Amino acid sequence: MAEADQHEAVRELREKAVTVRDEMGGAEKVERMRTEGTPTVRDHIEGFLDGGSFREIGTFSRSMRLEDRDRTPGDGKIGGHGTVEGRPVAVFGDDITVLRGSSSIVGTRKEYRLFERALAMGVPIVHFGQTGGARIPDTMGAEGISEPGDLFTMAARHHQVPMATAIVGQSFGGSSFLSAMSDFVVMTEGSCLAVTSPRVFEIATGEIISFEEVGGVAVHAETTGQIDLGVEADEEAWAAIRRWLSYLPSNAHQPPPRGEPPGEIEPDPGLVGLVPTQRTRGYDMRRVVTRLCDEGSVFELQPRYARSVVSALARIDGFSVGVVANNPMFNAGVLDPESCHKIIRLMTVCDAFNLPVIFIVDVPGFMVGRRVEHDRMLHWGMRMMQALQLASTPTLTVCVRKAFGLAWQAMNGSQMPAHGVYAWPGAEIGFMDPEVGVNVAYGTKLAQIADEDEREAERARLVTEVAEATSPYEAAGTMRVDEIIDPAETRMILAEDLNSLASRSLPPPESRPLSWWPSC
Repeated sequence: MAEADQHEAVRELREKAVTVRDEMGGAEKVERMRTEGTPTVRDHIEGFLDGGSFREIGTFSRSMRLEDRDRTPGDGKIGGHGTVEGRPVAVFGDDITVLRGSSSIVGTRKEYRLFERALAMGVPIVHFGQTGGARIPDTMGAEGISEPGDLFTMAARHHQVPMATAIVGQSFGGSSFLSAMSDFVVMTEGSCLAVTSPRVFEIATGEIISFEEVGGVAVHAETTGQIDLGVEADEEAWAAIRRWLSYLPSNAHQPPPRGEPPGEIEPDPGLVGLVPTQRTRGYDMRRVVTRLCDEGSVFELQPRYARSVVSALARIDGFSVGVVANNPMFNAGVLDPESCHKIIRLMTVCDAFNLPVIFIVDVPGFMVGRRVEHDRMLHWGMRMMQALQLASTPTLTVCVRKAFGLAWQAMNGSQMPAHGVYAWPGAEIGFMDPEVGVNVAYGTKLAQIADEDEREAERARLVTEVAEATSPYEAAGTMRVDEIIDPAETRMILAEDLNSLASRSLPPPESRPLSWWPSC
């Protein structure tokens, strides 16, 4: 080819690329979205990435159907590579200007190709989801429905790289499936996340239900736990994913990045005052977690779901950590099926990406009653135990007030694979709350004492006797607690342990069975 012809070919290439990228599925559609203040998928990608860093893959892809080729630029999916805070990522999303961003053969191939590239490069995957579902008639018939199977091979990611999804519109089918396979999901108000549209419900079953009722932010943030964060605006969703990525390495073979250490850590004599001495008095554990971690570093996950437990990413002395803490402000900090699910999700992600996990314990036990039994308390409690036993990432545990029953083990206490088990001097560790234990063990005996004052005096004596056996010094005396510590030194001790653990060898991903668990 002559040089002039080459220049002409390049000019044509650039013109075609500009047209595809500017007009997308129709210049009038793009203009209408901009007028309404609705970002296109390109706006999401450009707003999320470092400025000017996006490099597209599959610009000239289009539908395989001859009659649709001219009206399906990108085939409903846009993606490529860019950077976040200078770190490479792969990114893709649904283009609702092209047949509502519906999933079809070529578009799904593009998503899978970017997935392949991300795994090969060892970079995180970020997905902006708002597809209208599978495209018809493309996916009708045996051949059509067999093609999108590539989508589900992403389930074999084995957490080799982090994956985050932002649900930024009505999401059904493929984008919803991808969110369920992601390690972090953020959702904007007004969006809907579901397997199927409510319109299909009505046709198939006669049920009439709104988008908000079937899969709005409140549903998933408070009831299903299928998102990690609900936000008001798209910009907040972009910022949330950027922040989440800041705690993690780019892939499972690397240690997590360390932030700037805050300087020398001093004792905090005021910390103990945040925890009431009366075991039944509620308080907000998030205040304790905030004091133990570097200033401004706590990023709470699923804050509106299973509120009896706090789940967060944070930093201590610059080190990225996961934090699990009972929160007595809600349901006494008890463990129920939902809180176990919440803890397992965090443990899976932290184990995959080598973040140590800090457990702050103030737990009255597992929840009891018909509801939790029917909600598979047994399954979720034991699944959580399995997760802890399979974890390869270091864990550190501090009991700040109480730990009763097998919930002590479930919160990574004695005889679990914790690398450090500590207790404050006022903590209580035992089979159950001494008040409850006395009523259970001595209820019949106490009922036989006719005089009320005498009965209550005997009850108080028995409670005191039982409570003495729950002293943390009993467990420390038999080396089931590593050390009783001054509460003021808790942050110092955690930081020292994290510094020591930082030089550990990282086991290869294939030697970390928990990291291969689903994170949903």
